[in-house]
Amino acid sequence: MKKNYSILFGLAFLILATVTALLAPWIAPYPYDQQDMSAILQSPNSDHLLGTDSLGRDLLSRMIYGARVSLSIGLSTSLVALVIGTLYGGIAGYQGGWVDHGMMRIVDVLFAIPDLLLIILITVVIGRGFWGIFLALSLISWVGVARLVRGEVLRLKEMPYIEAARGIGAGNWRILFRHILPGLGGLLIVTLTFRIPAAILAESTLSFVGLGLAPPFSSWGVLANDGWTAMRFFPHLMVFPGGAIFIIVLACNLVGDGLRDIWEPKTIV
Repeated sequence: MKKNYSILFGLAFLILATVTALLAPWIAPYPYDQQDMSAILQSPNSDHLLGTDSLGRDLLSRMIYGARVSLSIGLSTSLVALVIGTLYGGIAGYQGGWVDHGMMRIVDVLFAIPDLLLIILITVVIGRGFWGIFLALSLISWVGVARLVRGEVLRLKEMPYIEAARGIGAGNWRILFRHILPGLGGLLIVTLTFRIPAAILAESTLSFVGLGLAPPFSSWGVLANDGWTAMRFFPHLMVFPGGAIFIIVLACNLVGDGLRDIWEPKTIV
């Protein structure tokens, strides 16, 4: 029962955050880039519910628009990583032998390089902005998915129903795409719920080190980075975007934990 409540809480917040991001132009009280020099660095008040930043921009409006970027990056990079990692790990695990050995050595090399270093290098080469962050996170996130999928495929390909498919003459590609990959559904859904917060945190880290979106665009990571320098005197600039990141990561993890607990009994043989 507690697990069910956790999933409901996580889903409720994710749905709320998604709807808020989609309706940003209609529900944000101010344009995200509107400056008001008479309202610089105001604490939360009736006109600006979450206060304003150093340029007099409404923090609530910037967080609402920032949700678009943070959630878009989290979902898009996670889906790309899931597709690439599933295909790569699935082929490696099913083919086995020298194919598996060669493909997984590439994965081992990429694992040996710190993720943050790779992300920074790719971002510097491609450039700042949404697409730079998207490509950087997509190109490194699939590695962990590939290793996870490969291990599950190694288990599934020895199952009796796979042996039966081979016995009736099904080809390797048909077995892989029609019988093995559909069996990874639960694993992939749970993996996605954990990849999304990881991507959001990675984007926040990039923003924190100055490699995030270029002004005036914002994400929650950019807002947290902007608020860090003034946190001592104006804590609202850091607390609200940092709190949003914390809650969205917690919500995704709660959903992921709940789905994993629900699915595990169905996948154990």
